Amino acid sequence: MGLKNFYAIWIGLFVIIFLIALLLIQTKKNNNYKGGKKVINNSFIDDDPYYKKKLAQYKIFITILTLACLSGIAVCFIMLARPYETETDKEKIYNRDIILCIDISTSVDYLNMNLVEELKDTVNRLNGERFGIVIFNTSPVTIVPLTDDYEYVIEQLDTIKEALNVRIETTNGSLDYDAYDSLDEITKLDEYISAGTLVGNEERGSSIIGDGLAAGAYEFCDEKNERTKIMIFTSDNDLYGTPIFTLDEAADICVENNITVFGVGTKEMVQDNMDEMKAAIEKTGGKFFLEESSGSFDEITNDIEKMSKSLLREDTHIRTIDIVKLPFIILLLLVSTMIITTKILKK
Repeated sequence: MGLKNFYAIWIGLFVIIFLIALLLIQTKKNNNYKGGKKVINNSFIDDDPYYKKKLAQYKIFITILTLACLSGIAVCFIMLARPYETETDKEKIYNRDIILCIDISTSVDYLNMNLVEELKDTVNRLNGERFGIVIFNTSPVTIVPLTDDYEYVIEQLDTIKEALNVRIETTNGSLDYDAYDSLDEITKLDEYISAGTLVGNEERGSSIIGDGLAAGAYEFCDEKNERTKIMIFTSDNDLYGTPIFTLDEAADICVENNITVFGVGTKEMVQDNMDEMKAAIEKTGGKFFLEESSGSFDEITNDIEKMSKSLLREDTHIRTIDIVKLPFIILLLLVSTMIITTKILKK
């Protein structure tokens, strides 16, 4: 334990000594005759048992009152000195930025729908980290810029999942229209994952994976590389069109910006596409998962979580905590004692 204002102890000690000296002087003066009327033949009173009892009680209570007053003053100066104790905390600094970048073409719908559901648990476990969402087909669109508003992120993941489900059920003819308020609601859900991602579709094609990966990389805004950068990337790498960035060039952008990419491919992807995507992902220092061979999606997200958390740092913080509870309780008891003693003495 330490004291922040040690000088208060010296001041308090001086005040206590001064008050004790003052009391001793005052007591000595009270024993001397100061004039007035003398009572003669008071030996009878002095010898009276009742008087002796009351006098003894008076001396006890006045001593208690005096000690309580002096102790209360002493406790006040101790509180003024601000006693404290030091605690050392080891705190994990969660300084990751995580971007979910998903290929929103229909061939990846099942993978994406299962993955976004599992990622909600990951988001719920975040603490101080930022999360963002980018979707792409022909063109990339930022759904959620990097943010630590986890409630908003989960709302968007739910909307993406619902929109994907509508598209899947519409395609296979199993959509329950009665479950929605109107056709406008269904249209809005479809537009949520389609509007913006199909810009230039007729000329440029679809599933332009290199542009999607590059867009996800440029979404990270920490140029000083002070935060760990993680991208979760899904696609079947089934390119239909002319990209601005090839997949390999986009992977180089990630490497230059210290972005680690964890990729998840669909179980239907052909071997050449899988090999190309796997090589690009591993170039960034990340890991490639295949939907079919990786087991359940919670295992995929757990693996990503474990691997990316290994990049976190741990800081040691030393903090001081004022010790005020015990002195306050003691002071409260002393004040209560003074009040009770004063009432007894008045009787």
